[in-house]
Amino acid sequence: MDEEEPDAFLDELIRKSTRSENFEDVVLPVPDQNSISLRAEGLVKRYKKRSVVKAIDLEVRPGEIVGLLGPNGAGKTTSFYMIVGMIRPSEGKVFLGDQEITKLPMFERARKGIGYLAQEASIFAQLSVEDNLHSVLEYQSLSKSERNTRVEELIEEFRLERVRRSKGYMLSGGERRRTEIARALATRPAFFLLDEPFAGVDPIAVEDIQSIVAGLKRRGIGVLITDHNVHETLAITDRAYLLYEGAILKQGTAQSLATDPEVRRRYLGENFTLERYL
Repeated sequence: MDEEEPDAFLDELIRKSTRSENFEDVVLPVPDQNSISLRAEGLVKRYKKRSVVKAIDLEVRPGEIVGLLGPNGAGKTTSFYMIVGMIRPSEGKVFLGDQEITKLPMFERARKGIGYLAQEASIFAQLSVEDNLHSVLEYQSLSKSERNTRVEELIEEFRLERVRRSKGYMLSGGERRRTEIARALATRPAFFLLDEPFAGVDPIAVEDIQSIVAGLKRRGIGVLITDHNVHETLAITDRAYLLYEGAILKQGTAQSLATDPEVRRRYLGENFTLERYL
């Protein structure tokens, strides 16, 4: 996370789902989103007299992957948490379509189809993988049979069969992340916000996560990612916003940012090379 810290952290996470043996070949129905987008308009955050975010505008449309990048202290984590609902902006608004959601708590945003994956471990350490999945689905309007079927679908899709009875604390970084994503996708969100999804996982697990995110895009889900692993993030984003000193320095496609002289000088470095996953 960035150096700046939010006022408070809420632990309630949203859980949502997909199905397929291959992460990329998702076959469940696409959420009906029409022209709805997730937008931030003029977001400002001040701590006492210090402005850490200075009137940023950001939009995520259905079926696109958007990155929110920047060096430590740039304001990207604070900006991300204002969109998630963890931090109340000092000024500005957040919209889902035409509806303002600036003051809605996270659980209300979840009900409206905004999924969130936290950077910190979010599975129950003393529950098995399958019980972690069941714990989320118990809050859905599903019969016991439907919940069991959904759990089996998630275990199959995210290749969790081998560890389905393993407790959360026993999982590797990649297994834990796959379990967390399976939980977070259990109710099919329209938008999915990922906080440092590549943190603490090995290279093979990074490819798995990139494949999962690619599948979300193909289903029409809008994805917003913030991560310090700029290579992995730009490899899968359609567009990205680069924050610098609390403001948006540049925005554009991954390719345009990777070749922009100012972006390379201030953030990426002159030797940065972009390798696209998608």
